[in-house]
Amino acid sequence: MERCYNFSAGPSMLPLEVLTKAQEDLLAYKDSGMSVMEMSHRSPEFEEILHHAQDSLRKLMNIPDNYKILFMQGGASTQFAAVPLNLLSDHKCADYIVSGQFSKKAYQEAKKYGDIAIAASSAGAVPVFSTIPETKRSDFRPDADYVHICFNNTIYGTKFHYVPDTGNIPLVADMSSCILSEPVDVSQFGLIYAGAQKNVAPAGVTIVIVRDDLIGNARPDTPAMLDYKLMADNDSMYNTPPCWCIYMAGLVFDWILDMGGLEEMKRRNERKASLLYDYLDSQSYYTAPVDKKCRSMMNVVFVTGNADLDKKFASEASAAGLKNLKGHRSVGGMRASIYNAMPYEGVQALVAFMKKFAIENPQF
Repeated sequence: MERCYNFSAGPSMLPLEVLTKAQEDLLAYKDSGMSVMEMSHRSPEFEEILHHAQDSLRKLMNIPDNYKILFMQGGASTQFAAVPLNLLSDHKCADYIVSGQFSKKAYQEAKKYGDIAIAASSAGAVPVFSTIPETKRSDFRPDADYVHICFNNTIYGTKFHYVPDTGNIPLVADMSSCILSEPVDVSQFGLIYAGAQKNVAPAGVTIVIVRDDLIGNARPDTPAMLDYKLMADNDSMYNTPPCWCIYMAGLVFDWILDMGGLEEMKRRNERKASLLYDYLDSQSYYTAPVDKKCRSMMNVVFVTGNADLDKKFASEASAAGLKNLKGHRSVGGMRASIYNAMPYEGVQALVAFMKKFAIENPQF
């Protein structure tokens, strides 16, 4: 069966080269005689896979030596609790920038554990969450233990176009839907976390990059599986980790390194996003309801303005091999997630379909 162009927000498509390599190793990894899905996480073979993935990610993102790389479970949503459990100190206060559904959920979860305030929000924008709130250092409480942001908003198609100035307050960023899409200065963040199922690997592993000084202060009642120090001390293997997902993540890291690293990935992603946004800006049939300076390279949201036409668009696009273009249920319309593995040709095919659909379905 011919492969489609999968525009899903996650789990998303993976690079064909990575899938081909995984297929080769599926039954027996190297000379181990067993699949990665079968081998013990305590075996030399898997320890080599784990450490290679860590080393490749550190090289790829230029992660400083004073940061730990953890591979955890539970998805990014579990980090909504893990972050306050580990980072809230005696002050027990933190500030959140709410720019979409996931940062709102993170804020609501953190409220269970301390004095959590909304420092800025774009909930009042029209349409809701269609922009990123601007902040300055004075917006944050000086005794806050950390400031939390969601760097790219999958549902609403927005992205932080700046890194908030938090002074000496650690900045925590959920980068689930934009990690590895372009270079970032890791040293500007105290902690970065990301569910892997968008740009890195199959669902099942969450990447946590955390500065050393933020480890070791977890509340006494923190569940063992959420304690960063316990996970770091055990090299992410306090229990059986998601072995296959870590293996797949390592393949993706190597794929990006082989093509030239994050600068090259940024160039490719900008080219894809420009093709789609340039078309959207050139016509009036579709509307992209997002502040232009806050547009995401990864998730492009657009609507026809007619719910029935939107539904027809998603259905006919799927039949044409352009899958999962239906927008999130809270927003409607369409959403094209053009993560790292989406080839330029996939975006070309989408734009061609959009032009054809507009001609065949005129609005009066």
